[in-house]
Formats: sequence, structure tokens, C-alpha cells
Amino acid sequence: MEYVIVAVILLVVLVVGAVGLVVPRMRRKQMPPPQAPTIAKPDTQVITRPAEGESAETGPVETAPVEAPVEAETPPAAVVETPLPTAGRLVRLRARLSRSQNALGRGLLAVLSRDHLDEDAWEEIEDSLITADVGVEATQVLVARLRERVRVLGTRTVAEVRQQLVEELTDALEPDLDRSLRTAPHDGRPAVVLVVGVNGAGKTTTCGKIGRVLIADGRTVLFGAADTFRAAAAEQLATWGERVGAETVRGPEGGDPASVAFDAVKRGIDSGVDTVLIDTAGRLQNKVGLMDELGKVKRVVEKHGPVDETLLILDATTGQNGLEQARVFTEVVDVTGVVLTKLDGTAKGGIVIAVQRKLGIPVKLIGLGEGPDDLAPFEPAAFVEALLGSDG
Repeated sequence: MEYVIVAVILLVVLVVGAVGLVVPRMRRKQMPPPQAPTIAKPDTQVITRPAEGESAETGPVETAPVEAPVEAETPPAAVVETPLPTAGRLVRLRARLSRSQNALGRGLLAVLSRDHLDEDAWEEIEDSLITADVGVEATQVLVARLRERVRVLGTRTVAEVRQQLVEELTDALEPDLDRSLRTAPHDGRPAVVLVVGVNGAGKTTTCGKIGRVLIADGRTVLFGAADTFRAAAAEQLATWGERVGAETVRGPEGGDPASVAFDAVKRGIDSGVDTVLIDTAGRLQNKVGLMDELGKVKRVVEKHGPVDETLLILDATTGQNGLEQARVFTEVVDVTGVVLTKLDGTAKGGIVIAVQRKLGIPVKLIGLGEGPDDLAPFEPAAFVEALLGSDG
């Protein structure tokens, strides 16, 4: 019996010992191998370090995190243009008057240079002048003066006839009229220039070109975009300003034009510019409404001081119809000068004479192309020379 008890005890000891050896080995086989800590950064690659003894072939190779350099984008510097000088501009652009030159200048010279000028010849001269939009009254005066000179002097050579025609056309353009632009600052404030005219005459574009004329002559300019009824007008004017480094004051679309004009003059006073150019509305659908708007703009602006210059933009290609439009504006604002655009696109160069004769207002600037510097100060003698052509 004692032997049996001893045998059982030995068996128990052996079983317990065997279990103690097997269990730890099983636990070690179930545990995963130790790994290095994972480090993550925003916008970088996640790097895992291999465990000790792990080869580069069996695990990821440790590399330093690389971040792409961030470069700040520098906006391109605005390129400010330098307008061409205005002196001699009309002479440089004389070729742009070729259509009027052929229809008016050379046509008149051809007739006047004939050996004998009968009534049919003089009627032909009258027709040429009227077709060129000189106007009936101005044509009658011009032809009467030419007939008298030819009768008294009896000249027939082309050179002599050309000189007579130059003198008569130049006189018809009233060269003694004051064509200067009042754009100099005074009394501690900038000069104020209102730009008026119907939409479609190139008013806003011409306003931008007038700014370039003033800058070319040494003035500093600020634009006021008071044509708030045409969506593209303010943006268009601001673009012209950016090209020459001039500020543009604008308001909300459909806003009060007078308020924008007032703010523009105030800003011009505060910034110390020489001239404030104000582009105004040009709708003719409702004449009364247009009159009221322009009148209000002028009254509000004059709270800062008087308006120095009011320039009326006329499209030369509209001819006599443009004169009727012009009267609409002269009824409500004191127009001091006319800017005649698109003269390069018409054979009706005589409209310059008609404008001054019918409106009693000097033409101060003329447009001879679509380029930014194709607006020239009007010089009667140079204009006539361009009309007649250099070859006589």
C-alpha cells in the first residue's frame, strides 16, 4: 500500500513539471515580435524602424522624412504703361484720315485746279463739301469765299489753289477758339472733368484715352466710374486706369451716379491728384431721366467746387445725327469742348466744321484709331494739311 501511494505522488510531480515546461513555450510562440514605434507627421511619409536584428531585406529601410518646400506665390508686378506724348500726335496720325482725304481734300483740289470753273464745277464743289458733312450753311459761306478769291486772284496752278483752300478751310475751323483743357489743380483741389455722351459713341473708352492724354502731358489722374447703369462700364474704366497706374472710384451696379461722382472728387482731394475724370451715363431712351441724372451729378459734384471742363463725346460716323444728340447734352450741362471720335472710319471729315458752327463749341480732341494713344489734340492747320494730303 505504501508503494502505491509513493508511485501516485511521483506521477503527479512528473505531470506538473511537464505542464510547467510546455505552457511558457506555447506563450512565447503566440506573442508577436517586438516592433519599433511608428512616427507620423502631416503630409510626410510614415517611417517604420525594423526590430533589432531585422535585415534591410526583410523590413522597411529607415529614411529621414522629406517635406516638399512650400514656395509662396509672388503675384506678377503690374506693368504701368507710359502714354505717348501728345505733341505732334495729329501729324503722326495723318494717314488715318485717308478716307476723308480722298473724298474731301483731293476731290476739291481736282475740281478747283481746272482751267475753267463754270457753274457745274462750283455745284460739284458744293456737293463734295455737303457730302463730307460740312453742313449746308457752312458750305455756302466757304464756296462764296472761294469763288471770290478765284475771281479776284485769277489763280489756276495746283499749288496756288491748294494754298487758297488751306486758308479757307482753316478759317472755317475757327483756329482762334480756345482748345486748351482746363485740367490743372487749383484752390487746394483737383480739376474736375465731366465726360458725357451717348452709349455707343465710345464714351467710356474715350474717357480712358483722355486720362492717358492728361498723363502724357504730366498730370496725375483719378477716374470716377459714374456710369452705374451699364454693367461693363466701371470694369472697363478700371482697366484703363490700371494700365497707367490711375485709381478708379466705383460704386455698386445700378447705384446712384451722383454719389459715385461725389466720392471720386473727395478721393481726388484727399489723394492730391491733379485731375478727376468722371464718366457719366449716356442712355437716351428716356431723355428726361438722362437730363435729371446729369443735372444731379453736376450739382452734387459742385458741392466740392465748380466743374472745370465738360467734354462731349461725339461719334463722327453718325454725321448730322450726332449734332442732334449733342443738343440733348448742351441743354443740361455747360459743354466746354467736343471730343470727336472715329474720324479715321469716315469720309465725313467736314463734321468738325459743322460741330463748331452749329454748337458754338470748340473741338478739343479727335480720335483717329482704336489704339490707346490714338486720341490727339485738335489743331486746325495740321488737320487741314492732313485732309488735303502732302502731295497736293
